[in-house]
Amino acid sequence: MSQIGTENGAIDQEKTPHQLTAADRCDACGAQAYIRVVVNNSELLFCAHHGRKHQEKLAAIAESWHDESSRLLEDQRS
Repeated sequence: MSQIGTENGAIDQEKTPHQLTAADRCDACGAQAYIRVVVNNSELLFCAHHGRKHQEKLAAIAESWHDESSRLLEDQRS
């Protein structure tokens, strides 16, 4: 499940086929990325921490917001 930002900055839930992998790294710190944001046709990748940190500012300008941070909880249950 992903979150997709709309033109007015609201965030809706929508399914996205592409899942982030361990090879996808946070642009801020290099940790595994769980959040993908598209801004001005450019992709930004964030770990859960930095995604939450920047969400308020980016939500207003993001073309899409794909959040897989719930996978962190799934990994803990395994």
